[in-house]
Amino acid sequence: MSETTREGETLDIAQAVNETCPWSGKPIAADSLTRYRGRVVGFCNPGCRDEFAAAIAQFDAAIDADDTPLIAKGLD
Repeated sequence: MSETTREGETLDIAQAVNETCPWSGKPIAADSLTRYRGRVVGFCNPGCRDEFAAAIAQFDAAIDADDTPLIAKGLD
């Protein structure tokens, strides 16, 4: 079973790195897949998938807005 993303990429549930939704703990569904850091991640429904995408977007925006080098923060 597979899903086609907005970008036109086809994702296959057999390639998912997980069997249960990271938000709900329920089994993943073929219509609720996304690609994250080069890997296919599954969710139990499109709502959980979209929550994940929104969370990632917020983290990316926060990281992009913070131009202080990590070494200056003692995080090297």
